[in-house]
Amino acid sequence: MATREKTTGPLSREAIVAAAMALADADGVAKLSMRAVARTLGVEAMSLYHHIPNKEAILDAMVDEVFAEIHTPVAGGDWRAELRHRCVSARAALKRHPWAVGLMDSRRNAGYETLKDHDAVLGCLFEAGFSLTLAGHAFATIDAYLYGFMVQDLEMPFEEESELEEIATAMLAGLPEEFTHLRRFTLEHALQPGYDFGNEFGYGLDLVLDSLADRLDEELEATASEQE
Repeated sequence: MATREKTTGPLSREAIVAAAMALADADGVAKLSMRAVARTLGVEAMSLYHHIPNKEAILDAMVDEVFAEIHTPVAGGDWRAELRHRCVSARAALKRHPWAVGLMDSRRNAGYETLKDHDAVLGCLFEAGFSLTLAGHAFATIDAYLYGFMVQDLEMPFEEESELEEIATAMLAGLPEEFTHLRRFTLEHALQPGYDFGNEFGYGLDLVLDSLADRLDEELEATASEQE
């Protein structure tokens, strides 16, 4: 089969991916299609195929662009600080692109930025002294926390403090008397000025990293004892 020649002009792979991301940011990926992207760009859908083969390829590229927005951890320094920075920046990127949460590690054709991120995380762990096994545990646990928290965070039925107060007040009005602990938590914590569920992210992340640091110390001590 003869390969198609790329068209000239403003239409490009980068422009197509950018338009697709803008659509997904606004409406999610369920409504994303080659036709919708083409309509946004003011071109015929067939013209997109000169630059990108199908919707799956667009999704691959979109996920790779999200990874490009995430801090790449630097090996050889403070591994906890580097991985914490990576996770905090990843949370910010996923807040900008909520559609990406369920797609980040689902693509069969991982792009350069995706592979760079994964390689850098492993390099950071290896340089810190993590064994292959412990690095695998650490990587899986960190990303499970990151993506799991984001699923919960993005599905919260409120964004503003006023919305939380409205929802909590309605809940408390119908709350059975025996649920005393939930009532106390809501009144004395969640409804206090300045409460933000998103602040729980950093606290939980530090718990994960602290635990991994303890496991690393145990592993290094065991290795040193074996060599004596």
